[in-house]
Amino acid sequence: MKGATALVTGGSRGIGRAIALRFADLGAARVAIGYLRNDSAAEEAAEELRGRGAEPLLVRGNVSSERVAREVAELGPLRALVHAAATGVIRPALETEDKHWDWTHSANARALLSLTRSAAPQMPNGSSIVAISSLGSTRVLEDYVLVGTSKAALESLVRYLAVELAPRGIRVNAVSAGVVDTEALDHFPNKERMLAIGRERSPVGRLVEPGDLADAVSFLCSPQAAMVCGHVLVVDGGFSLPA
Repeated sequence: MKGATALVTGGSRGIGRAIALRFADLGAARVAIGYLRNDSAAEEAAEELRGRGAEPLLVRGNVSSERVAREVAELGPLRALVHAAATGVIRPALETEDKHWDWTHSANARALLSLTRSAAPQMPNGSSIVAISSLGSTRVLEDYVLVGTSKAALESLVRYLAVELAPRGIRVNAVSAGVVDTEALDHFPNKERMLAIGRERSPVGRLVEPGDLADAVSFLCSPQAAMVCGHVLVVDGGFSLPA
């Protein structure tokens, strides 16, 4: 990442923030962080990036909007594009509304397509696009129907983009995270139960941490992952393995 520019959506907090800071540690000259509306969190992340020698760029707004897509195109060539932003309505399927589906799928899945359309034409050979997914893409989690199906769509999109962009020298992959204790879990009514189960069922004896996801993303964006294409890398400490 030496001297490169990277974009991390959802980069002001949690997993996205850890990834943005890792890019700065790896020598990125400019790190753009996308966020919805929390200006104070974004400014804090920007200050951390400055402290690590990277110039922060703030991209504020709905990640699936045309305006954000235009701003991403104006960032210039990106070495890495990471779609870590995620949202969604956590409810049983029969209590959801069509507007909940549209909001969740637009931000979690369709946004990757619009961001890629904006960024890919300028991305150099050897650059990477990484989407952050979750185990709910393939497993049924309580009240997770909207987010889970959006993550399944996201992973499918990753495969299609991987095949289409490989001839351009752009790798597209995903990282699927296990249970991570971030602010995002505050929206789950069963948060404490999820954390308890995550600790109890983890073969490695702990929850996944944001730094674990940053490790995986930095690998996928490195030359060592040159032949990793359209892959979903599960980072869950073995949580999903027991029957």
